[in-house]
Amino acid sequence: MSKILLCVAAIAFLSLTMDADAGGRARAAGAKPNAAGGTTAGAAAAGSGPNGGRFARGGTVATDGQGNAVGASGGAVQTANGGTAGRAGAFERNADGSGTRTGGFAASGSQGNVQSQGSTAVNADGTFAGSRNTQATNAQTGNSYDGNTTYSNEGVSHSGTCTNAAGEVVTCPKR
Repeated sequence: MSKILLCVAAIAFLSLTMDADAGGRARAAGAKPNAAGGTTAGAAAAGSGPNGGRFARGGTVATDGQGNAVGASGGAVQTANGGTAGRAGAFERNADGSGTRTGGFAASGSQGNVQSQGSTAVNADGTFAGSRNTQATNAQTGNSYDGNTTYSNEGVSHSGTCTNAAGEVVTCPKR
């Protein structure tokens, strides 16, 4: 699984280093039988615009012919004014119905930055549990948020803390 994420990250990195004046797009996709008796498939795309924005994305999935599958995808973007964002995710699905899913994203720009990561696991009997953690910082004020959510078939729990630029805990704004 980590090799898949590494490949997706490499595609994103290489595409973000393309010449911004290229103003083009590229796409590749394919599928073929694999040695495990299943199919391996993947796709990737990248491009850049005339004003300097660029993107890259890719994904892959592999099955084994026994009802198991793994996959991963990711993407990255850079705006013409310097904002950046990226995401990556991976899954594993087993023939017995169990599986996992992990994913995260991050973005940064003139207004601040945010990042979030989470995972979910489901058992063959249908019980599940997962969590997500998110942090965000406002570039103008320096205020930040750190939140954590956990969930399962038993319920949901959330906690969040906001701090000001000095690191003091403050009341989180309601929206």
